[in-house]
Amino acid sequence: MDKNSLRDALQQGIYKVINPVVRFLIKVGFTPNAVTTTGLILNIGVAAIFIVGGEVSNRGELEYVGWAGGLVLFAGLFDMLDGQVARLGNMGSTFGAMYDSVLDRYSEMIMFMGICYYLIAHHYLLSSLFAFIALIGSMMVSYTRARAEGLGVECKGGLMQRPERVVLIGLSAIACGITYSFVGADYKVYVEGVPFHVFETMSVFTLPITVMAVLTNITAVNRLMDAKKAMQQKEMKTA
Repeated sequence: MDKNSLRDALQQGIYKVINPVVRFLIKVGFTPNAVTTTGLILNIGVAAIFIVGGEVSNRGELEYVGWAGGLVLFAGLFDMLDGQVARLGNMGSTFGAMYDSVLDRYSEMIMFMGICYYLIAHHYLLSSLFAFIALIGSMMVSYTRARAEGLGVECKGGLMQRPERVVLIGLSAIACGITYSFVGADYKVYVEGVPFHVFETMSVFTLPITVMAVLTNITAVNRLMDAKKAMQQKEMKTA
C-alpha cells in the first residue's frame, strides 16, 4: 500500500468514527460553512491561550502550551467535519469549498500567530523564527497546490499536509504540557563539550515545529517541481 492509499484508508476509518457526530450536526441544523466558522473560532481560542500564556505565565511554565494543544486537536476535528457535513447532508457547493480553504488558511495563520507570540514573550527567539518558517512552509504547501490546480495540473502529494500539521502541533503541545507536569520546567540535557543545553522541557514542543519548518518547505518545493514536470508533459502533448 503506497502512502496516498494509506492516507485515504486512514481518512475513511476516521470518517466512520465521526459520521454519527456529522449526522447529529446535520440534524440540529449545522451547515458546512457553520462548521468551518466554528473551526476558525476555536483556532482564535488557541491563539488566545498562547497569548494569555505569554502574558501571565513565567518562562518554563508550560501548562498553557498543553491546553492549547488540546484545543488545536479539537479545532482540527472541524476540518474533517465540514467536508463530511457537506457530503452526507448533500450541502456541498463551490463557494463552500472556497470558504473552507480560505478559513483554513486564516485558522493556521492565527494559530501560528499565537505560537510565535508565546515563544517571543518567553524569549524562545530561535524557536519563534522556526515557527515563522513553518508558517511560511504551510502556506506555500497550500498555495502551490491551489496555483497548480488553477493552471489545470493536479498537485496534492507530499508530506506535511494540513491534517499532519494539525496533529503534529496538537500532539507535541499536549506532550509538552504533560512532560512539564512530570519533570518541571528546569529539566535540561547537556552534552559534554557543548557550552549550552541541547534539550529542555520546551523542546518537546519546539523540536517538532523545527521539523515542520523543514518538511513543509521541502513539500512546497517538491510540489513545484512536480507541477513543472506535469505542465511540461501537458505542453508537449498539445504541441
